[in-house]
Amino acid sequence: MQKVEHLGIAVKNLQISVPLFEKLLNSPCYKTEQVETEKVNTAFFKQGETKIELLESTGPDGVIARFIEKKGEGLHHIAFEVVDIEKEMQRLKNEGFVLLNDKPKPGADNKLVCFLHPKHTNGVLIELCMERK
Repeated sequence: MQKVEHLGIAVKNLQISVPLFEKLLNSPCYKTEQVETEKVNTAFFKQGETKIELLESTGPDGVIARFIEKKGEGLHHIAFEVVDIEKEMQRLKNEGFVLLNDKPKPGADNKLVCFLHPKHTNGVLIELCMERK
């Protein structure tokens, strides 16, 4: 793993949360994007080398809506940048981690992504991400 690529924060409403984070970080949101496969709208901020991704569910059945229903708004995941996502997925499987998807899938911000089951990472949802070529 290279570095923390971004922190994902679940929010109920981007219209409220984007201005809040712009004030908090003293930085504008540089990108918004809908990821239909994950049923989320995203908004990105950059602080130094690290990005902050706000995640808003596009419907009541989305993973972010269910997360907020159980735990409330807050930290959803930590994403680590990797050089070769398939190789890293295999390495982690060999180490006994449970992956939530068998192959990388398209994510926001031009990334291929894979998530690790939080039951095997002390309750923290971990995302692996690699720039799509």
